[in-house]
Amino acid sequence: MFSFSQSCWFIRKVVRWRALASVVWSVLLLLATTPLLIFLIRFSLFHPFQWISECFVLLTAASTIFSLFLLAGVVLVIGFFNLEYYTVVPSIPCSRVALLACVLHPRQCVHSLVHCTVGMVVMWCSSVLTGGRYQTLGSPCTHRESGAQEMCLNEYHLFFLLAGAFMGYSHSFLGVVQNLNYVSFQIIQQFKYLRFKGSLPRVVKCSAVQSLYSLRNYVALYFFFGHIPRAWISNILSLQIDGTVHSLDSLAGLLDFSLLFHLWISGTFLLFTWNITVLLFRIYVTEPYRFPVQSTFSEDTEQCLPKVLMENNILILKFLALQDLALLSQHSPSRRQEVFSLSQPGGHPHNWNAVSKECLFLLSELTQRLVAHQETVASNGRTKTLSLSSDTRTSSSSSVSSAVMSGMEDLPQTPRPTTVMRTPGNVFLKSSGRGLGTPLTSPFTPDLDSPLSTPALRRLAPGPGLQQSPGFSSVQSPHIIRRGPKLWSASTDSQTNGSTSSSPFPTPRSPPPEHKSSFITQWLQNRKEQLPEASSQALFADGQAHIWALEGLSHLVTASFTEDKYGVVQTTLPSILSCMLSLQEAVDRHFKLPHASSKAVKTSCIIGDSSYKTLRFALRAALKTAIYRITSTFGEHLNAVCISAEQQKRLQQFMEYKE
Repeated sequence: MFSFSQSCWFIRKVVRWRALASVVWSVLLLLATTPLLIFLIRFSLFHPFQWISECFVLLTAASTIFSLFLLAGVVLVIGFFNLEYYTVVPSIPCSRVALLACVLHPRQCVHSLVHCTVGMVVMWCSSVLTGGRYQTLGSPCTHRESGAQEMCLNEYHLFFLLAGAFMGYSHSFLGVVQNLNYVSFQIIQQFKYLRFKGSLPRVVKCSAVQSLYSLRNYVALYFFFGHIPRAWISNILSLQIDGTVHSLDSLAGLLDFSLLFHLWISGTFLLFTWNITVLLFRIYVTEPYRFPVQSTFSEDTEQCLPKVLMENNILILKFLALQDLALLSQHSPSRRQEVFSLSQPGGHPHNWNAVSKECLFLLSELTQRLVAHQETVASNGRTKTLSLSSDTRTSSSSSVSSAVMSGMEDLPQTPRPTTVMRTPGNVFLKSSGRGLGTPLTSPFTPDLDSPLSTPALRRLAPGPGLQQSPGFSSVQSPHIIRRGPKLWSASTDSQTNGSTSSSPFPTPRSPPPEHKSSFITQWLQNRKEQLPEASSQALFADGQAHIWALEGLSHLVTASFTEDKYGVVQTTLPSILSCMLSLQEAVDRHFKLPHASSKAVKTSCIIGDSSYKTLRFALRAALKTAIYRITSTFGEHLNAVCISAEQQKRLQQFMEYKE
């Protein structure tokens, strides 16, 4: 869970205060949304003056003030869970079994239980504010003729409370399916107020629509199973069942449009309150932060941009540092000069070395990931578990590690984490143990050794070969081109690669006739099949970091043409171009795979941010733009850059604007 003793300076000084500010604004908004709820839920078309006067009287009632305090407590709980569960790298289950494991994960069960509880609290407040037949759980029985007054169960109130629990669980469940825990960064920077104002109509619409769907599902569920909680509650509280009133698990009881209207308005208020809290949290946490490039005091070195870029334990810190690098490289000439400056004494470009090294590590790691995925798909036709001791992984890793080391030997090597956390907690605060290279750094991730874990999930966990690769690594073009026929290759590609096979597809092996899988085995295997596009989305789950690395590197290289007085960038230009071209070739290969180039289906109304589904397209565009940005600035000077012949040929295509 959330650790308030976290020693990281960024968590103490920035993240906590930003989260607190978002919660404070969410609580203040209750002062506007709660009166609006009262006016809507007590609406009377035929008695407008009585409606308005009753609403104003209710605004100052003790029950309303008490409900406001309860709602403020609910917002605090939701804000805490936002800080505890949210991540900058989405969790993308690559199979149905992995999705089920996410839903049944202990952390997710706690999340669902808490949301059910606070959902009941919100619905209790709404029923109290509505008044009338919804106000209390027990009411005097109407069918008793004796003098003794007995209490009967008020099913309308129970109906409200169970609806809050159902909507709370639905919201928590959709948080897994729609990645509500994913915090994305805006491409176009806006002020917080403008961003909130632009998102507010969408939040209102989505809350109303989601409340309508939840109401439909809840009514259907209560129609079939509503008698179970009704009988249990009446026995526990010793309340009678009023036989003169239609029960709500019947058609006559559910065809009450006043009840459905009040429940829909209350559900919209519940979801709107939670969604607004989520929206404000995203706006505050993703606000750009300006890191100093260098400091004159040694105790502030940990807060400088070159040092922060190497942070792999707190991903929100690393993402904000990469975002600051991208903004710095485009809009701040004075800070660019600090990046190009030399250390005194000694005259070493430590700032540039650290920045370029980390960016190249991110790009080369993505290249390794894509190549490993392509090899796996080519060998088996679909993603399967890669043995950590396989010769393919070892040879691929060794070839990648030695690709772009020329010209970079003088840079210090940064040790990379080698441990793998099984079920990581909050990625803002806990150590993921894998750095930024793998998208499995978000909550709700099943244990990789669990029987619920899928091959696609295990594949994304880094093996020893990937972890031991040096900071500057890439894949030279021959290692990508000179392979056997791939699943995605055409017959012409096979001829180019020297293959004598007439078909690019491997001949399937028919299983022995005596081995027949049982029905249960086949059913489980079908459930383990990958979801469409899921594996491709998982490969680029942390693509935003790579996009910023590309933008930062390319803009700094371009600016160095006129601003780099010492020529510190020119020594690393071959490695930068080699890394980008290798990644370009790996990305092009990846988009020839099935489902890799298919666009995600747009949904009409979802609170969750689905921008991660198109990160691979954004990264491909950013990569091509970065290469064109460099070639258009340096022009014919790039002919003197020492790179391989294949990459020089590909670079020439960019220089001639033919790519």
